[in-house]
Amino acid sequence: MQTTDIGSKEDGKIWHRKPVVSNNGVLVTVIRSAPAYQNKTVRFLQVAFDTTGESFLAADHHGHIYMFDISRNRFKLLQKTGQASTALAFNLRRTTEYLVALPDYSIKCFDKDTKQLVSWMRGHEGAVSSLSVHSSGRYAISTSSDTAQLWDLDTFQRKRKLNVRQSVGIQKVFFLPLSNTILSCFTDDSIFAWESDSLFCKYQLPVQDGPRMHYKAFAVTQDGKTLAAGGRSNLLHLWCLDSQQLFRVIQMPPQVRTVRHIDFLPDSFDGGSSQILGVLSQDGIMRFINIQSCKQLFEIGSHDDAITSAAVCPKGRHVAAVMDNGALRIYNVQSLTQETNKPPQPLVKMVTTDKRGDGSCLKMKVQTGAVPRPARTSGRRIQPRPLRSTAVSTLEDKENGLPDALSKKRLQTLLKAFGEYPEKYRMFIWRSLLRLPENHAAYSSLTNKGAHSAYLSLQERYPIKSHRLQRGLQRVLSALAHWSSIFGEAEYLPLVAFPFVKLFQNNPLICFEVVATVIVNWCQHWFEYFPNPPLNVLSMVENVLAHHDKKLLQHFVNCGVTSQLYAWPLLETLFSEVLTREEWLKLFDNVFSNHPSFLLIAVVAYVTSCRAPLLLCTHREDFEYFFHHRNNLDISAMLKEAHRLMETTPADLHPSSMLSDFEPLTGGQYPIFNKYPTFIVEYQSQEHERIRQQELEYLRERQVLQDLRAETVRQQAEDEAWYTQQDLLQQAEEQRRTILQQEESKLAQQRARLAAMKREVKVKELTLLDAARRRFLKHQQNQRKIELNRLDDEIQRKMTLREQETAAAVQDMEVRQMELDAQRRLFEQQLAKEQERVSQEVRAEVGTWQRKAEAESTAFQNLLQTDSDISQETKRVLEESLAEATQLEVDVDWQAEVIRRLEKADEEQERRRQQLAELSRETLAKEEQLVQLMVEVQGKHWDDVVAKRDQLEEEKQMAVAAEAQRRSRHSQHADVIAQHQDKLRRSQAESISQLMEKKLRSPCSTRGLLHKPNSSQADPANICLNNQSSSNDSTCFSLDRGRDRLDREERDLLQEVRELRQKLAARRRAADWTSQSVSSQHSQ
Repeated sequence: MQTTDIGSKEDGKIWHRKPVVSNNGVLVTVIRSAPAYQNKTVRFLQVAFDTTGESFLAADHHGHIYMFDISRNRFKLLQKTGQASTALAFNLRRTTEYLVALPDYSIKCFDKDTKQLVSWMRGHEGAVSSLSVHSSGRYAISTSSDTAQLWDLDTFQRKRKLNVRQSVGIQKVFFLPLSNTILSCFTDDSIFAWESDSLFCKYQLPVQDGPRMHYKAFAVTQDGKTLAAGGRSNLLHLWCLDSQQLFRVIQMPPQVRTVRHIDFLPDSFDGGSSQILGVLSQDGIMRFINIQSCKQLFEIGSHDDAITSAAVCPKGRHVAAVMDNGALRIYNVQSLTQETNKPPQPLVKMVTTDKRGDGSCLKMKVQTGAVPRPARTSGRRIQPRPLRSTAVSTLEDKENGLPDALSKKRLQTLLKAFGEYPEKYRMFIWRSLLRLPENHAAYSSLTNKGAHSAYLSLQERYPIKSHRLQRGLQRVLSALAHWSSIFGEAEYLPLVAFPFVKLFQNNPLICFEVVATVIVNWCQHWFEYFPNPPLNVLSMVENVLAHHDKKLLQHFVNCGVTSQLYAWPLLETLFSEVLTREEWLKLFDNVFSNHPSFLLIAVVAYVTSCRAPLLLCTHREDFEYFFHHRNNLDISAMLKEAHRLMETTPADLHPSSMLSDFEPLTGGQYPIFNKYPTFIVEYQSQEHERIRQQELEYLRERQVLQDLRAETVRQQAEDEAWYTQQDLLQQAEEQRRTILQQEESKLAQQRARLAAMKREVKVKELTLLDAARRRFLKHQQNQRKIELNRLDDEIQRKMTLREQETAAAVQDMEVRQMELDAQRRLFEQQLAKEQERVSQEVRAEVGTWQRKAEAESTAFQNLLQTDSDISQETKRVLEESLAEATQLEVDVDWQAEVIRRLEKADEEQERRRQQLAELSRETLAKEEQLVQLMVEVQGKHWDDVVAKRDQLEEEKQMAVAAEAQRRSRHSQHADVIAQHQDKLRRSQAESISQLMEKKLRSPCSTRGLLHKPNSSQADPANICLNNQSSSNDSTCFSLDRGRDRLDREERDLLQEVRELRQKLAARRRAADWTSQSVSSQHSQ
């Protein structure tokens, strides 16, 4: 038993030498050790065969999926899923695809050729326990504990889903072979049959009374008529699905307590109704029983080497089992049964009459057509018992046994009737006819000597495409050469042995003995004239040809063609060059069934059968071509001609008279073969040995010379390589230097460009900085212009407002003047009315007084006239004084208001000047920062910067000096204005005070006159100026005396008012000039 460790290989051979099946039927054991896990064995878990039965899949615990091809002796790693699979299926319609159920409740479909993922099917909520594929390969059913799902493998879509109650779980759901029926088996032992297309329930198998079986394992025959079920007992239930009835209960041995797996073992001749059932129980032994006879046929596994799961080949040839230790074991089913070890029954049987009462002999009747198989004997159910150890042999060992009824005469009769032996039994018949001894020990002793020196270079002389066939031919020829030295010298021996090596390439022992038997019997006298062709044998052929066809022989003689040209090519190749495989096999069916002389007669028959084309050939080359190539020949006619020649050839000319009868090889040891010129062969062998030694010496010397030459060449090559390397190094150095110079020049150019770029960047930076500075200065100027414009607008607005206020004040004054005029006119009217009233009263009194004193009337009238003039003049002076006082008061108020507003404007101007000074200081600070930045950027132009800075400082100093001069000029102007205002105020105050004093000193002051109307209104009698009381006499006379003085003072007052108005106009012009100068300074 061989053991193969696939390890981490991805492909390789399953076995490395031809497996010899052990007594327990094991063909090979496959294990997988993991080097990454301290060479621990990785357990195989699942196996599944394809539809052909020649290949199967195996999945291990690491998720690796392998394909094992038994017919080709190859395995290959298909996929690495990364997780252990729970079920496999390898019988899809597309034979390159297979299904794998994974622990993540999903099903994946892979392609074994491309190793690509075809589809990924999801939908289960539990682990998938089984996969069943329809016989067409189009549909698949996946089963878990809670549901079963029907999938379309063309679209990989789910078509149906079977849900069950939580109390009843699903055990297994699968297709019946060759039908559209689905069987669903549940945990309560109920079994339903459904139509796969419509899911219509066809029937339900009746549930048996009594204790439950707890079905766990199910199997169906290939015809879909019988269902086997087993569970937690040693009973098996067999159901007939046609009648839906339980027709048999099989009780397993007592050691079987639970059935874990069952599977039918197919047979090629049972028409799908398998009779052998394999039952795997809890003890790890799989027992194969006949369900008809209830007899155990064989078993695999043992208590020490238990089986956990198994899969049976659909053709019934092999069983793949996963062992308890994780190994994978392949069993050969044919070696496990005694019936398959027996040779086939003879094709021809004799009808005999047996009068004995023993019924053990089988009587058969000869019928046309195929021979019927023996009927199966129905026996009663027996207790299972272990099988006895029987000799197990391979397929080739079946040909070893010889049936008793097989005889040469019967075979010859059959051969004459059909012209050839059946293809199926030809090798067996040949071995029977040749009576091969099968000397294993003797053959091993020959092969153990290794390859013969004469055939070490066989592949050079006879190149063969198949290495296996090449090795087989070399092995057989070496064994023949070790058996007899002549076979190492005969150059045509490979041509003789090649057809048999090709025919028996699977069994080298049989091949060697067939070739040896052919040489001993059919190649008699071939080596007597060695190293020349067997002239005696060729003479026999020529004599027979001369007897049967003199004309053809004469044509050969006329063309200079001898038997070495037309007979020896056929003999040395045993017709393999001129016949096809079927023709050659048919020929040697007759050769092995007749006398050894039949081969020579066959040569004559071949020549005479090709008589017509040979007579047309006249050149030697044509004859050589004809006997070395295939021709249009009827092999049956040639064989008939050979048999005719065998019978009609005279005894004195017949080759049988000079050839011995057939003698098989001796058993145990092969016979001595020395029918050849020993001296020549030995001499030739010695010469060959000498030549071989010389060749070896020559080869050694040539090898030494070649070594020296190779060493010289190597040394020269090393020298050349060294010089070449030095040249290359120098060239590389020069190239590197050139490259370095180029790189330096490029670097210099780049540096120059970089410096230029830096300069450009610096220029751009300076330009940008200058533009920024200019833009900033322009912005500052714009801001200053805007500020000055705003200040001008503000001053203009204030001046406009001031003018408006002045105009308003003037209007108010005019209104007041108008009011005063109105009041004056009203007062004048009142005075006029009062005077008229007083005049009336005075006239009334004068009329009254005229009657009293007529003497004094003239004096009184004169005095009254004088008083009246004085009164009018006083009234006029008072009115003018009142108007002047009112105007002076208004002017004083307006001047005070103007002074107050000018002070506010001065304060606002001062505040503006302070803001401008602050803005100037900020501008100076920013200019200093800008200058500092320019100093940092323009380090190379420091002198220019310093000059500009000095110039800027000078400009600043000039600006400061101008500002100081402007401020001093402004302050001086302000002082002048203030002095002027103070002087004006003092002059106004002095003039007003003088005027008031004058008016107060005046006897008819304006203040007193202003109060007279009120007094007159209070008491009209008091305003009578003509009252001649003693208290008013002096006053009346003082008006005349002070009239000139009043006129003079009035003129002085008017002059002061004119001067005051001129001063106010000058002050207004000074204020306008000050605002214009300030605005012009700001604009500058």
